[in-house]
Amino acid sequence: MHFTSEQRLDDGVVEREFTLGDIPGILWTPAPAPESVPASASVPASASAPASVSASEPAPLILISPPPLGLRKVYPRLAGRARYYATRYGFAAATIELPGSGDRPRLAELDQARADLRRAMEAGEPVTDEIIGALVLPLVERAVPEWRTALDALLALPGLGGPVGYEGGVISIGVRLATVEPRIAAACLYAGSLIPRVVFEEARQVGIPLQVLLQWDDEGNDRQASLNLYDAFGSKEKTLHANMGGHTGVPQYELDAGARFFARHLK
Repeated sequence: MHFTSEQRLDDGVVEREFTLGDIPGILWTPAPAPESVPASASVPASASAPASVSASEPAPLILISPPPLGLRKVYPRLAGRARYYATRYGFAAATIELPGSGDRPRLAELDQARADLRRAMEAGEPVTDEIIGALVLPLVERAVPEWRTALDALLALPGLGGPVGYEGGVISIGVRLATVEPRIAAACLYAGSLIPRVVFEEARQVGIPLQVLLQWDDEGNDRQASLNLYDAFGSKEKTLHANMGGHTGVPQYELDAGARFFARHLK
């Protein structure tokens, strides 16, 4: 893990950009330390804690998965959530760029799948399971191992500790990660993306506490598929938060609802 920049924000939260191989990411931590790591410092797993992570009080970590639009485009949303978690609850948070997004190399198979999806929708044709699988599963297959590698590097930093939470979409990434990564103790999942059939089967293996957020009138979401996925989850504790409105109309109070959910399970 190589830290490329560091800044203390006006609320005291420290934001550091990093690269993990060719994967860019951002780490937000709530507790500044007195010394600073140079912006270009490379931090191996065995190194001491970087600038603003307190080694005496490990902060629970939340992984915030972005939509596949590029970190630069969705930065305000991600940073807002991370800073809220840090200032109100003392959580650290981290995000990484998804495969094929932002400044990362394009993936031809995903571009082709997006084109097939657009053609089907413009022609008024049904979006087939084949199109959905081609669009989502290559992203899941690449993103989940990357998240696990990022988690290895993040938890090797003194001052960050488990248990770990996960939030965000694409919801299929969250489902797969929850089935294969035992360090994740709770997840907030955002309904609103196309769901391959295999993901419904994987959902039955998920046993961690879940909070699922659904915008009832999301123009790009198959509401019934989201409800079916929620029903499929094997978790004994699962809560559905359904709000009226479209994809961008998530009520502000859901931010605190998610934070309180993590506070119950990560502290």
